Amino acid sequence: MANLVQQYIDIAKKRNPGEPEFLQTIEEVLTSLEPVLEAHPEYIEAGLIERLIEPERGISFRVPWVDDEGKVQVNRGYRYEFNSAIGPYKGGLRFAPSVYPGIIKFLGFEQIFKNSLTGLPIGGGKGGADFDPNGKSDGEIMRFCQSFMTELYRHIGPETDVPAGDLGVGAREIGYMFGQYKRLTNKYNGVLTGKGLSYGGLAGRTEATGYGIVFFAREMLKHFGEDLKGKRVVVSGFGNVSWGTVQKLNQLGAKVVTISGPDGYILDEDGVSGEKEAYMLELRASGKNICAPYAEKFPGAKFFPGEKPWGVKADLYIPCATQNEIHIEDAKKMVENGAPYLCEGANMPTTNEALAYLIEKGVVVGPSKAANAGGVACSCIEMGQNAGKTVFSPAQVYEQLETIMVNIHNNAAEAAERYGLGYDLVKGANIAGFEKVAEAMMAQGIV
Repeated sequence: MANLVQQYIDIAKKRNPGEPEFLQTIEEVLTSLEPVLEAHPEYIEAGLIERLIEPERGISFRVPWVDDEGKVQVNRGYRYEFNSAIGPYKGGLRFAPSVYPGIIKFLGFEQIFKNSLTGLPIGGGKGGADFDPNGKSDGEIMRFCQSFMTELYRHIGPETDVPAGDLGVGAREIGYMFGQYKRLTNKYNGVLTGKGLSYGGLAGRTEATGYGIVFFAREMLKHFGEDLKGKRVVVSGFGNVSWGTVQKLNQLGAKVVTISGPDGYILDEDGVSGEKEAYMLELRASGKNICAPYAEKFPGAKFFPGEKPWGVKADLYIPCATQNEIHIEDAKKMVENGAPYLCEGANMPTTNEALAYLIEKGVVVGPSKAANAGGVACSCIEMGQNAGKTVFSPAQVYEQLETIMVNIHNNAAEAAERYGLGYDLVKGANIAGFEKVAEAMMAQGIV
C-alpha cells in the first residue's frame, strides 16, 4: 500500500512541479490514509485519490487597478475550487506577495478535510492574489478589491462557492468585495463570509478561529487528565487568529508569554493579557506588519529581532502565523525544552520533517486542519444565518463553536483508535476528514 500511495504522490509531483507547499500537504495527508485504502479497495478502483488531488476547477486572472498616483498596477488573482462532494466550495481569500498557485492549492486541499471535519455541508476551495495590502491606502485597497471581484463574481455564489477572509483579507477587504459583488449582480446574498455585523456578518466570527484552537487544545490536555489553567503558552503571530487564541487562553487561566511578527518575537513574562490583548489589534490595524512596538509600549517585555519564539520554554506551543514556520531545528529546541504539546493554529505551520520528529519524540500534536477549523465552522454558521434571514447572538455562536471543536477532537481521536494508531490526532484528523468526503464521492459516481 505504501508503494501505491507513493504512486499518487508521484502523480501530483509530475502535474504540479515547483509547488512544494501543495506537494507537502498531499504527502502528509496521503501517507495517513494507507490503512483506510487497505480497508476500502473500492476507493482505489474508482480512482478516488487521483480525483481528490486534482482540483475540480482552477481559475487564474489578471487584476488591474490604479494606485493613488494614477499609475496602473497589475496583479494576478486565483481561485481553486477543489472538491464539492459534501457542499459548495468554502475557503478564504489570501492577499500576500507570496501567493502563487502552489500556496492556493495547498490551502484548498487542506480545506477539503478541514471543512469535512466540522460536520457541516461545505466543500473545499481557496483563492487569493499576489497583492500586498500593507502600506496601501484605503482607496488603493478598495480599487484592488473591486477589480478582483469584477472577475471573481462570475465563479462564486451562495450555493456554488462562498469565499471568506484569510491572511491580508479582513473586514475592510470583505466589505469592498461584497459591495462590488452586489453592484455587479444586483443581488443581496451570503456570497462572502466574514462580513460586518451591519450587513449580515456573524457575531464572534473575528475571534472564532482562535477560540476554536484553544477549545481543541483544551481537549488534548483533557485526554491526559490536564487542563489549561496555569499552563505557560508560546504563541506566534499577532493577527486575528493569535488575538482570539490569546484571549481565550487568558479566559481559561493560561499564561501567554510570546507573540511574534515577521520582524521577530516578543517575550512578555508578565503575560500577554488585559490591555495587551487590545494592543495586538492596534498593531494589526496599523498596517506595518511588525510587533516590535509592543516592547516600546510595555517596557517589561523584550523584543528579539529576526528570531522565532520556539526556543522559549513552554507547556504548550501554538503557532498562529503562517505555513512552515516550524522547521526541524525549531522542533529540536521544543523537544530539548521538554515540550509536551503543540497545537497548530496556522495552516500547515510545521514542516513534514519537523512534524515527524516531534511525534517520534512523544510530543502530542493537534493538526491545523482540525484545530483551526473553528473559523470555517463559524463561516458556515454565518451562511446559515444569511440564508435564514436571522441573527445569532454571540452566546449562540460560542456554544455551537465549542460543540463543533469538541466533536472534531473526538472524531479524530476515534478514527486513529479505530485503525490501531493510538492517540495520533494528525493521522486521525486526516482519516476522519477523508472518510466523509470519500463516501460522498463514491455515492455521486465518477464526476
